[in-house]
Amino acid sequence: MAENVLLEAEGISTHYGTSQALFGVSLKVPSRGGVAILGRNGAGKTTLLKTLAGDLRPSSGTVRFDGTDCTRMPTERRVRRGLGHVPQEQAIFGGLTVKENLLIGAMGDRTGKDRIDEMLELFPRLGQRLAQKAGTLSGGERKMLAISRALLSRPHLLMLDEPTEGVWHGVIEEIAQRLEQLTQDIAVVIVEQHVKLALRVSSYCYVMDRG
Repeated sequence: MAENVLLEAEGISTHYGTSQALFGVSLKVPSRGGVAILGRNGAGKTTLLKTLAGDLRPSSGTVRFDGTDCTRMPTERRVRRGLGHVPQEQAIFGGLTVKENLLIGAMGDRTGKDRIDEMLELFPRLGQRLAQKAGTLSGGERKMLAISRALLSRPHLLMLDEPTEGVWHGVIEEIAQRLEQLTQDIAVVIVEQHVKLALRVSSYCYVMDRG
């Protein structure tokens, strides 16, 4: 990779109880641009993102983010250092309005509230739904809201797990365009079943098989 490395995982192994899900996985993410992680269902892609985000602790290996060993670092500290994660599920508060979800996302940064308008420019559909409960949004709108919430904390790296899953095909193109925009400024790691979309927004690709 020609650019500086922002995140590096080396020899990561992760277990769920006694079952091993990752087997010595290594990868590098540059400071800007897209990296795709591909593989069939059950290959370990979601487990890898959760390990990088700090939701799961690896049994061996190291994770370095922005030059610091964060292998044992809690998730909230990684977020404060600039690592954003949009999980596949439960990425929004369905009982709260769109605006309330955005305000919660903005709490992690002093200028977060000022950036809400930027998110509404990035995803104009959300501007029409501010008073609507997030749980009643369409699949695509929920993904847009989840991405916007993560961006409000000003991440240097944004990790997305299946951002187009359950999204109407007419909205997928809109999300793809926004992700392409983001890769011009920050690092984006995307797990995605739509291979063409993943490769479109990424300069590098890793393929996982059985962890």
